[in-house]
Amino acid sequence: MALRVRGNGGRVLARRLRSSVSHVRAAGKLLPETRSGLIGSIPIIVIVLWALLPGLFTGHDPVAINPGERLQGPSLAHLLGTDQLGRDLYARIIYGARPTIGIALGSSMISASAGLFLGLFGGYGPRLLDSALLLICDAIVSLPMIIFALAVVALVGPSIFGLVLIIVTFSIPVYFRFVRTQAMVLRGTEYVKAARAIGASPGFIIARHLLPNVLGPLLIMMAMNIPSVIALESGLSFLGQGIQPPTPDWGSMLNDGYSYIRQGTHVIIAGSLPIIFATIGFTFFGEALRDALDPRSSGRKARDT
Repeated sequence: MALRVRGNGGRVLARRLRSSVSHVRAAGKLLPETRSGLIGSIPIIVIVLWALLPGLFTGHDPVAINPGERLQGPSLAHLLGTDQLGRDLYARIIYGARPTIGIALGSSMISASAGLFLGLFGGYGPRLLDSALLLICDAIVSLPMIIFALAVVALVGPSIFGLVLIIVTFSIPVYFRFVRTQAMVLRGTEYVKAARAIGASPGFIIARHLLPNVLGPLLIMMAMNIPSVIALESGLSFLGQGIQPPTPDWGSMLNDGYSYIRQGTHVIIAGSLPIIFATIGFTFFGEALRDALDPRSSGRKARDT
C-alpha cells in the first residue's frame, strides 16, 4: 500500500491543485455578493484597466513637457493639475499604474511561490533544512533595507529588475514564515499522522494534505500584502532607487510633490491618491477573499451581527 501511495503522488498533486483552483474560483463568484468584495473589486478593476488601457482614460501624454503650464491647479484642461514641468498629473497617475501594479503583482507572485515552496519543505522537512532556511530568512530580515537597496542599485543600476529583486528578497521571508507555521500546525494533525503511519511519502503528504490547506490562506495573505508592496515600491522610487524619470510612477510623483510642496500642494496630493485608492481596494478584497475561502470566518461574522 505504501508503494501505491508513493506512485500516485504526481496524480494526487494534480488532482488536489485542480480542486484548490476550483475552490478559489467558486469563492471568486461569491466576492461581488459581499460588501467588502464589492468595495474592493471596484478599485482593483479600475486600476487594472488603467494599466491595460490607459489611452481610454486620458488623451494627455504623461511625459509631454509644457513649461508654460507648470504647477497649475486642477482645471477642466488638467483634472488634477500639472507638475513642475507642466505634465498632466491625471495622465501620469493613469500611465503610472502599469509599472507600479505590474511590479507589485509580479513580485508578490514570485515571493509567494518561493515562500510556499520553502515553507512547505521547511515546516515538514528535516529539522536541519528548517534551521538553515530560518537562519537565512533571519539574516535577510536583519539587513537594513535601504543599505541593501543601495547595494543592489550599485550592482545592477536603478532599474525594474533591481526593484523587483529588492522587493522579492524582503518578501520571501514573510511568506516563508507564514507557510512554515501553517505546515507545522498541519504536521501534528491526525490525518497527517495516519498518512505517515501507512507509509505515505513526504511528497505525497505535502501534495495531499498540506498544499490544499495552505494555498487559500496564502492567497489571502498575498492579496492583503499587495498594498505594502505598492508602498515599498513607491517608497524606493521616491528615494530614487526605483523607476527612473521620465517614466510615470506613483513614487516619483510623490517625490516631485515633496520637492515642490510649497509651490503647489496639489502635486503631492495627486501622487498620494492612487496609492490610497489601491490600498483600499486590495485591503477590502483580501478581507472578502478571506470570508469566501474560510466559511468559519463568515459564520463568526453572521453570529456577531
